[in-house]
Amino acid sequence: MNTTQLTEKIASGKLDSLFETLYGKSGVLRARERYTEAISSFTYLYGNREGAMLFSVAGRSEISGNHTDHNFGKVIAASVDCDIIAVAAPAEGNMVRIKSEKYKEDRISLQDLNPELFPKFKSASLVAGMCRAMRDAGFVAQGFDAYTTSNVLKGSGLSSSAAFEVMVGNILNHLYNEGKIENTEIAKFAQWSEIHYFGKPCGLMDQMACAVGGFVKIDFADPKTPIIEKKVFDLDALGYNLCIINTGGNHSDLNDDYAAIPAEMKAVAAFFGKSVLRGITVEELLQNAAAIRKKTGDRALLRALHFVAENDRVDRIGAAMDEKNIEAFLSGLTESGNSSFKWLQNVFTVSHPAEQGVSLTLAVAEHSLASAPRAAACRVHGGGFAGTVQAFVPTEYVETFRRDIDLVMGEGACMIMRVRPYGAIRVDA
Repeated sequence: MNTTQLTEKIASGKLDSLFETLYGKSGVLRARERYTEAISSFTYLYGNREGAMLFSVAGRSEISGNHTDHNFGKVIAASVDCDIIAVAAPAEGNMVRIKSEKYKEDRISLQDLNPELFPKFKSASLVAGMCRAMRDAGFVAQGFDAYTTSNVLKGSGLSSSAAFEVMVGNILNHLYNEGKIENTEIAKFAQWSEIHYFGKPCGLMDQMACAVGGFVKIDFADPKTPIIEKKVFDLDALGYNLCIINTGGNHSDLNDDYAAIPAEMKAVAAFFGKSVLRGITVEELLQNAAAIRKKTGDRALLRALHFVAENDRVDRIGAAMDEKNIEAFLSGLTESGNSSFKWLQNVFTVSHPAEQGVSLTLAVAEHSLASAPRAAACRVHGGGFAGTVQAFVPTEYVETFRRDIDLVMGEGACMIMRVRPYGAIRVDA
């Protein structure tokens, strides 16, 4: 199929059913426009190409397990209906060209995929790493041209970089491998690429949630072979919306804050002669509290207590999802948020205590949700210190909640989202 035929397929309504699944009924017309605009941009850059395909990879939201994966903990995450989309077509030779909206085109030669040839922390290194990982696993990774556009906000805790990595694997899977590669494997390739080519040590939660779709529980007891469990939990059917609130914070000078969390947790683990906290109990922490405080400080002990409680809480929240018990689910999320605020302490940076956008947003959200007709919950989202807040709001109250939030945090701060059943997908098939 060429790009003209793709445009005609969208215009005829043949993709509307899938668009509704991905974006909801109200998002179908916008999806038509968005994919058509992407095809037009691709055609302008690369021509009316045969073999063109359409792709989508979801952003992700962490549901529970705040700052546990780096100490071999458990998490629950979900794919959401903000996503990166792409138009791509195979190209002869070993050149990959990717033009992302508002960014310069990346050109990556696949002749030599030595990681030393690619600068760290650049999108081109992610592309090269994905191609190398797939080739090393015995799959085909050859040249292609692609145009991408994304509404996964950077710095929002929705994993824009993981979505991009998975998108490269998604494209190669369908252009050259007949779609036979499992999305869980693509997620592992993406993690490997980010570590070995991009230069950022990372867990697997972000990539897995973006790739798999829906709700997913991941146990990192063995990080090389994490246990992945899909969760069937229909928020729409239960009458709830997921809201992500942009607090307007800046992540640019927070590296030390983020790095301190796993470092302090591992310092407590080292007290017990271990490299990570997984397997240490609350009783062990409290029985040795005086010595731990002397060696690591109070905050490290508090963060270790958060890890153990949060890890156990993931199981309880997962069980509530299995039972379709929305009240227990929301209660667990509220506990998670309180633990993150009081024990993990990742809602603001002590370097700039006057800047507390996350704390303020939580205060406004709690005030609004106190008037909701049914149970609700809110918590810090993702890494914390700045960025976003997560809320689960009854559908009949969500517009009121949005107005309350936007009044204080600014118009458009509250984004109403849906959990979608697909992570990485070919759209035009």
